[in-house]
Formats: sequence, structure tokens, C-alpha cells
Amino acid sequence: QVQLVESGGGLVQPGGSLRLSCTASGSIFRFNAMGWYRQAPGKQRELVAAIGGGGSRNYADSVKGRFTISRDSAKNTLALQMNSLKPEDTAVYYCRGALSSWSPADYWGQGTQVTVSS
Repeated sequence: QVQLVESGGGLVQPGGSLRLSCTASGSIFRFNAMGWYRQAPGKQRELVAAIGGGGSRNYADSVKGRFTISRDSAKNTLALQMNSLKPEDTAVYYCRGALSSWSPADYWGQGTQVTVSS
């Protein structure tokens, strides 16, 4: 059973930075693609950033230039460096892992809360 565990969330002031991490544990799988999603209260879960098996990256327009996604494939870990944080970045952030293409069978973590507030 594969588990994804996020860490690194917390409370930060506007303009601050946080680094989220996602570690895969359990059976040894190598995810083809991994990504970060977020869900704010009363809103749908949305893509923040994703990285494919070939290393290609894509970002939500709202975070381009501020967030950077990276992965260590050998360790099955994923990171999200978040800079210049804004109150609208407040959400629960989830890690997602796909063994092949994105599908409803993908693995999800339990989420980590990020709150941006003064």
C-alpha cells in the first residue's frame, strides 16, 4: 500500500515563504507524474503545479514566478517551494501521484494546511 505524506505547512505572513514536501512510503513504486493541488474553503480542488515523468513542469497562472515544483525520483519525494505568499494562497495543499497518466486511481496525501495571514 502506497502512502503519500505531506509536511511543511503552517502559518506565514504575506510575502513570506514555505517549502512543502511529499514523501511516498509503503510499497516501492515509481510515480510517472506527481503534482500539488490545493483546496480553499468553499472552493474546488485545483492544480497548483505538476511535474511529469520526463521532467516537464506546469503551473497554475496564479503561482507562476512564485512557486517551484521539484522531485527526487530516486527517493519518490516531491517538493513545492512557495515564495511571495499571498493571503489567497491559503488552502489545504495535497500531493498527488500517478503511476502512469493522471487518473481517478491516483494516490493522494491527506493534505497540509497553509495559512497566509498577518
